[in-house]
Amino acid sequence: MPKRIVPLTEIQVRNAKPKAQDYKLMDGFGLYLLVTPTGGKLWRFDYRYHTKRKLIAFGAYPAVSLADARQRRDEAKKLLANDVDPGEIKKAKKAAVVAETENAFEVVAREWHKKFSYTWSSTHADTTLRRLEADVFPVLGVRPIHEIKAPEVLAMLRRIESRGALETAHRVRTVCGQVLRYAVATGRAERDCTGDLKGALTPYKKGHLAAITDPKEVAPLLRAMDGYQGSFVVKCALQLAPLFFVRPGELRQAEWNEIDFDAAEWNIPAERMKMKVAHLVPLSSQAISILRELHVLTGRSRYLFPCHRSFTRPMSNNAINAALRRMGFDKDEMTGHGFRAMARTILDEVLQIRPDYIEHQLAHAVRDPNGRAYNRTAHLTERKRMMQLWADYLDGLKQGAKVIPLRQK
Repeated sequence: MPKRIVPLTEIQVRNAKPKAQDYKLMDGFGLYLLVTPTGGKLWRFDYRYHTKRKLIAFGAYPAVSLADARQRRDEAKKLLANDVDPGEIKKAKKAAVVAETENAFEVVAREWHKKFSYTWSSTHADTTLRRLEADVFPVLGVRPIHEIKAPEVLAMLRRIESRGALETAHRVRTVCGQVLRYAVATGRAERDCTGDLKGALTPYKKGHLAAITDPKEVAPLLRAMDGYQGSFVVKCALQLAPLFFVRPGELRQAEWNEIDFDAAEWNIPAERMKMKVAHLVPLSSQAISILRELHVLTGRSRYLFPCHRSFTRPMSNNAINAALRRMGFDKDEMTGHGFRAMARTILDEVLQIRPDYIEHQLAHAVRDPNGRAYNRTAHLTERKRMMQLWADYLDGLKQGAKVIPLRQK
């Protein structure tokens, strides 16, 4: 007769000591405790499925108690009684857990961000990820993306609305929609549920960035910038901002290897432009003069306008706006981005420059009569004249020249 196995007791399991080799403490019906030389106590279930001998791990003691191990053994025996292999069931459950983890909203969102952020400006990429990390991941991050429904996205957006950040709520909804559409395209979701939220958020009115565009008000602004008492690097950035009228991020990240003093040009590479198209800024004689002064101080740095703490990083994206506030210009009156509106308005309405020259110099998507995008050197001769005319006009304003009023539309 086969030797009868006496079931284990909790005390036996708890007091089992390691030996030089692995050994087993049998509990019966295929269940045993494997004790390892390092002191591990591992539950195993030995069984036969059809004619093949198999083994399932039930976990380690004490995380899995004796009673827990027996319950798992009994569940496995029920499956065997119905001609189902419990090992295959365990593998399927594990695969489902892995799939859910890999398809969690945060995992898919970070994959989407990594895949597409190289085409964005660094500021936009950082802002998008920061919004996801601050508002979306804490609520939806661990949820399988295919299970996410419109009401739970709306609940998350309501939390953003509740702190008065209406514009952020709308932007986060857009980002979530982009992530969900990426999940649909990659076979991890059926549809983008954010489309169902149209009209569900509190509307907000997008305002224009503040800008001074009246020549009578531009003159004191220019004189204030010339008299700025803060950092010399920031002062130069202020003085060059109206002469270049590029986007604030393009200005603060300008590098010395992009400046061609001989050709009087600043060549901005495509990867740093919003539209991802290389851009050329003709340099007026006034701009050249400021740049040569600046080069004496920061020429050893990669950047024209390095951070005051380190020459290896560009200045803060808030440096220009902070300087404007320090000079007494309120955020509702003037911003770093406002120099673009200033140039666009006065070049058109006062100096009467052709609009396509202006738009091209603003790095907007200008096309020729055949629908083709202009290249970076299109109308370069005319744009060089325009940029020198613009610099001379600003000098005239500072010196008190008679102001030509804006033309009435």
